[in-house]
Amino acid sequence: MIAFCSLTTLGQKAPKPISPKKLDALEQTALTAMKAKAAELKATGVAVVSFAPGETIGGWTSKMAVVGRMTDPAATDGRGNNLLGIAYAKSAEMARTLVNSGSAPGKPMLAEFYWQGGAIEKVKAGWLIVAFSGATGEQDFAVSQAGLAAIKAGIQ
Repeated sequence: MIAFCSLTTLGQKAPKPISPKKLDALEQTALTAMKAKAAELKATGVAVVSFAPGETIGGWTSKMAVVGRMTDPAATDGRGNNLLGIAYAKSAEMARTLVNSGSAPGKPMLAEFYWQGGAIEKVKAGWLIVAFSGATGEQDFAVSQAGLAAIKAGIQ
C-alpha cells in the first residue's frame, strides 16, 4: 500500500498570511531602524523595505523613506543621482537573483547595475527585501541589514 500526504498533514502548516496592518507596522519599524543606523553612520539617502509573500516573488508591498535627501546634485557631466531609483534598482535585482544586491554571479541584466547595499532573506511567509542608497556600498548594506533585522524580528 502506498500512502500519499501533503506537508500540512504531517503537522507542518502553511505560513499564516501577514495582515496588512501588521505588515505596515513592521515596515515602519524597519524604516525607523534604518534611519537610526544611517544617523549613526552619518549617512543620508533613501530607504526601501519590501515584502513579497510566498515562495516565489510575484508581487510585493513596499514602503520608502527619504533619509535626508532623495537625490545627489549634478556632477560635472550635468547628471545627478536619483537615490530612490537606485534603491529600487537594488530591490529589483534582489527580487530576480534572490541574493544581496551586488553579489549575484554572472552579468547583470539590462537595468541591473549590481550596486552593493541591499539585503534579502527568505522567511516562512515570504521574502524580505531591504535596500538603502546614498552612502558607500558598505554603509548602504549596514543600513539595510539594520532594517532587515528589525522586520525579520516581527515576522519570524
